[in-house]
Amino acid sequence: MKLKIEAIATLTPGIRKFTLAPVDGSPLPHAGAGSHVVLEIPGPSRIWKNAYSITSAADAPAYEIMVRRVEKSRGGSAWLHDHAKLGDVLEVYPPQNLFAPQRLAKRHLLLSAGIGITPFLSYVRLAGLAYEFHHCCKPEDEAAFRALLPSGPQMTLHTSRHTLNLEALLKSQPLGTHLSVCGPESFMDMVLATAAHAGWPAAKVHKESFGGATGGEPFVAHMKRSGVTVTVGREESLLDAMEAAGLAPPCLCRGGACGECKLTVLEGVPDHHDHYLSEIEHAANDAVMTCVSRAKTPELVLDF
Repeated sequence: MKLKIEAIATLTPGIRKFTLAPVDGSPLPHAGAGSHVVLEIPGPSRIWKNAYSITSAADAPAYEIMVRRVEKSRGGSAWLHDHAKLGDVLEVYPPQNLFAPQRLAKRHLLLSAGIGITPFLSYVRLAGLAYEFHHCCKPEDEAAFRALLPSGPQMTLHTSRHTLNLEALLKSQPLGTHLSVCGPESFMDMVLATAAHAGWPAAKVHKESFGGATGGEPFVAHMKRSGVTVTVGREESLLDAMEAAGLAPPCLCRGGACGECKLTVLEGVPDHHDHYLSEIEHAANDAVMTCVSRAKTPELVLDF
């Protein structure tokens, strides 16, 4: 889809909100709570593809997204903060939903930190959703986040993670509650570890991460079935390199969370950075998530 930037708002020094509307005024595809879109963002030498949660209502005439300025941005968030202007037209992939509220849950415990608030802004718009929401942010960002959230006893804003009594909160939840978490990796790791220690079953714990790929040492990947060899540079992902070579590997979230881009490793040792494969699967080293993971060996041979 071609969407134009209809509005830009600075929420905090590091977070901007963008309103994206159809160039031709046509209706947008439905985006249920928890949906995200992937934007093609121009760069000096390549096109970045970044995923962002949709924070607007499901049938709004425009999509709203929030973008945090990443300190060591490889290009996407920096361009949106430093160069994007009203009227710019971007290629946007139709919404996907990998983090919808669990239909079988009688109650939802929502935990987020920082920019991890974004998927839950669509949750709280749902009529009749029974939830308890705790969000952690910096003290200087409190007013901005409070303005985004509904008021009421179900909503608590924390300006320090230390005021969130996580263990007591998790142990006090009634039966039928599902836990959903989004935020920085350190925050999610803390929540997931505490939930596991408190005896929460894995089926009732849900997370979303758009951490994206990190740079690293270059390596070579051979696609055995297609006969294509790609060199993955320091500042690109394996998925990026495959797409640049004209291949069309599967992908959805581009953040190592959904499992769609999983490929079988025939030779070599991958360097795992995903949130999808289990520890046992990581140890087996026979699969790789192309969107975020790299290689510990100079070469990988993939079944693609």
